Amino acid sequence: VQLQASGGGLVQAGDSLRLSCQVSGRTFSYYNMGWFRQTPGKERAFVAAINRGSVSTTLADFVKGRFTISRDNAKDTLYLQMNNLKPEDTAVYYCAARWSSSLRETPHTRVGDYRIWGQGTQVTVSS
Repeated sequence: VQLQASGGGLVQAGDSLRLSCQVSGRTFSYYNMGWFRQTPGKERAFVAAINRGSVSTTLADFVKGRFTISRDNAKDTLYLQMNNLKPEDTAVYYCAARWSSSLRETPHTRVGDYRIWGQGTQVTVSS
């Protein structure tokens, strides 16, 4: 399976962006999905995750109330809607996939839980 993230850009504080992650090569609906972000010199950090059945989502505390993760299995696409962006949200955002046999598996939040990664899309928020 291949992941292609897009939608990043340069915005001002308070603006919104929607990131997309197009999945190809395998059946998207069999994968739990996640978003992570990374800034220079820091470890990749969990942002949001959703299970394959969209039954459950998990968000990092620092994005709750601002970001929403969703997926469209018919379009093989994962989304991250980011509202009220802050300068500290500036990072490269990565989507990740993990095959799952269950529609209801709890979304995974650790980098090591995912074996498949996209190339990343840069989000820059100016103050």
